[in-house]
Amino acid sequence: MAAVGWGVVWNYALQKTVPAEVNAGGIPIGGMLIDDAIKLLEQYENSLLQRTITIQAAAAAKDSKQWTVSELGYKAEFAGIREALLVLGEGDTWERATYRYNFQKSYPLKQSWNPDNFDAAVRKQWSWIEKSETKNAERIITDNDEVMYEPHVDAFRLNLSKLVDEVDNWVILEREQIGKPVEEHFEAELPVAVIQPDITLEKLKDEGIERKIIAFSTDFATSADGRAFNVTVTAEALHDWHLAPDEVFDYGKLIARAEELYEYREAPVILNGKLVPGIGGGICQVSSTLYNAVLRSGLEIVERRNHSIPVTYLPLGQDATYAGGAINFRFKNNTGKHLIIRTEVKDRKLTVKLFGTMDANERYDIESVTVKTIEPTVQEIINDNLFPGKKITVEKGKQGYVVETYRTLVRDGEAVTREKVSRDTYKAQPTIVETGPMFGGNGGGLAPAPTPTPDPVEPLLEDGL
Repeated sequence: MAAVGWGVVWNYALQKTVPAEVNAGGIPIGGMLIDDAIKLLEQYENSLLQRTITIQAAAAAKDSKQWTVSELGYKAEFAGIREALLVLGEGDTWERATYRYNFQKSYPLKQSWNPDNFDAAVRKQWSWIEKSETKNAERIITDNDEVMYEPHVDAFRLNLSKLVDEVDNWVILEREQIGKPVEEHFEAELPVAVIQPDITLEKLKDEGIERKIIAFSTDFATSADGRAFNVTVTAEALHDWHLAPDEVFDYGKLIARAEELYEYREAPVILNGKLVPGIGGGICQVSSTLYNAVLRSGLEIVERRNHSIPVTYLPLGQDATYAGGAINFRFKNNTGKHLIIRTEVKDRKLTVKLFGTMDANERYDIESVTVKTIEPTVQEIINDNLFPGKKITVEKGKQGYVVETYRTLVRDGEAVTREKVSRDTYKAQPTIVETGPMFGGNGGGLAPAPTPTPDPVEPLLEDGL
């Protein structure tokens, strides 16, 4: 009996198979030949290490990159089972039998992986993407008044958080996945966030600066240098002025801007209806030229007044004066789109151009009609240096006018609407006569009654500062 018992032990101890009911990470290997079991587990570990991750960067770079998970630091090992299986063949018969009998039934699959490695590898591969910068779209108005656009440039940024989580979940096998067919490949598109600049081509074009809609010019060829300078710098301050839809242009703000940029020079200004030396003379030629462009574009006039006396560079009824704190010129951009004001001064000619949206088959015609003339009065002033009864005309009077101005919308060559935009009064300038103090000789006589001195009025300075 002892011999039989020892034979059983001897046979049990010398088995070349894995003890029954042993599993590695859930893979049953009990009863398999030990070498076959080790080979099976090594093949499985290797299959996990050779899995690949492919990232396609189609949108940003039209390239791709593939890594094995082991290149990214993934490790997988059935911890301790090889060593344990090899010990089955070591020692004497009794030691082998005891070891087999007490053999551990389950061995885990230990996996290690740091998703930061994958994140770093992707960022290194496409590092240039992170360096890209946006560029705003640009509007270019050429010297020939053509409106052109340069498209914007997008930038790109890697947005990896969701992708890293997906790869992390794929790389690390759950317990129930071990032993089942391995998913060998993971493939995804590189998640790239598109960063657009503040000004895109679409946004810029939506502003509606389609073309030059009007240009109007006035001449200042006869102006002295000081006045010519004032016209020029005011036009420069106005150049490229941008108006949003429903924005009101304020000429007072333009003058404030021009004063910050330039120092106005001496030139004739209008003080209480008379030309006198002053600073800033000529600024109203810019407002008047702009007014004519605005009229012919159909824009809404918010505030405007004519000069107290006619100007030489425009018809009656078509000028716009400015007096700081008293008279302003304002209009509203009622086109529904943006508007750009551009100016050009060349050969002592001022041109104001408006760029925006206006139907090509429409135009506005302007007509000014003098409905009344005002004759000048005679203002007599006693000059004690003249002989009695002597009269000298020292300043010839000028007529005044009442003028109405109309704007007609013409569409496809047909008048559609006609509106009165203003009724302006230009005061008559009195004839100034100096006369001697009294009649001499035996006739005695009295001095002529002088023209009553008009009541004092608040000084009104136009076309200057």
